[in-house]
Parts: sequence; C-alpha cells; structure tokens
Amino acid sequence: MGGAKMDLLKEVDSVSWFHRIALGNGVVTPGIDDTPFKLTKIHLPDRIDGKTVIDIGCWNGAFSFECERRGAARVLATDWYCWQDGRKRGFDIAKKALNSRVEELEIKVENVSAAAVGKFDLVLFLGVLYHASDPIGYLRCVRDVCKEMAIIETLVDAEDYPRPAMVFYEGASENNDPSNFFGPNQLACEAMLREVGFRKVEKGGRVLREP
Repeated sequence: MGGAKMDLLKEVDSVSWFHRIALGNGVVTPGIDDTPFKLTKIHLPDRIDGKTVIDIGCWNGAFSFECERRGAARVLATDWYCWQDGRKRGFDIAKKALNSRVEELEIKVENVSAAAVGKFDLVLFLGVLYHASDPIGYLRCVRDVCKEMAIIETLVDAEDYPRPAMVFYEGASENNDPSNFFGPNQLACEAMLREVGFRKVEKGGRVLREP
C-alpha cells in the first residue's frame, strides 16, 4: 500500500464520520449515513453544469463535493452546528483529498440570507429541518437564497394525520438526540414551503424513517 494512501487512511481513521465519501484510491469514509443510497433518492440532477449551489448544513460535505463533480460552477458549503469542537476536520480532510474547489463558510442557518451569502441556482437543505426550533424561519432562509430550485430532505412523522401537522420532540426523546425538535408530516412540509414562497412543490423519494 502506497504511503499517500496510508497517510490518508490514518487521517480518515482520526475522524468520526457521518457521510460516506469516496476519496479516491479505494478509500471511502466510514460514515453512519448511507450517503450513496440517499443520493439516489433526493433527485439531484445528473448534471448541473454552470449552476451555483449552496449546501446548508453540509456536515462532512458529501453532497457539496458531489455537486462539484456533477459540474457546478460554484459550490458554497455551509455549517455551524456540525463544525463546532473540531468536527469540521472531516470536511477538511475530504476537501483536500478530492482536490476540491468547494467554498466554505461557517454560518448558522438563521443567519443565511441573500444579503449575507448571495443567491444560488440550487439550494440543498438535507437533514436539517427537523433540527429547527423555528422550522418556518429556517425555510424562509432557504427561500431567500434560492433562485431556481431547492432540494429539502427531512425526517417525517404524523403521516396518519390528515392535515398539516408536526410532532414536537421534548428533550432527547427522538433518537436520544436533543437537537431533534420537530417531525413534520408530508402535508406540513408542502404547506410550509408554499407559505414561504415556493410556487411549485414536488414530493420526492422517502429516505429517512417515519417514527
């Protein structure tokens, strides 16, 4: 095994990963998320040549790097919560290994705005909404920076309820994670998106479990 691969493996082993990212030379990060499967479900266009992309809440950056691979002219990866306490290291390792030009900005979701970061052809908002104590406020931020299309992936709940509704998760009651706040049903997701100004809302494939 070459020295460069050994060095990369040592770096990868030094991080607790969420995303599974192919870094080349046979090295794949051991993320707990089935990222390749999720990629087949979010309806990311096969080619996004010349488009600008913002990935809000990117964590290890798997989808940011994938957008770059699919031809995006500019990708801005943003996070705050998942980059605290040295947890950005996974993103940095992947960016270096991939020789990526993806830009990065540490910023809270509630501070994302057109005035702060500009507008983008494509907005990715994956696995973030259910962590929002103010879901509509978060979606207003998404809408403000979106020029053409947003892809939003979230945990859903209360699917047996016939009206837009959300379940509130007290403390760490959902998956033993105190950062989980609300599980909206599909109708609530669609209604909130219309409420913040998205004119066309389409349902994609299911990815996350329904509690």
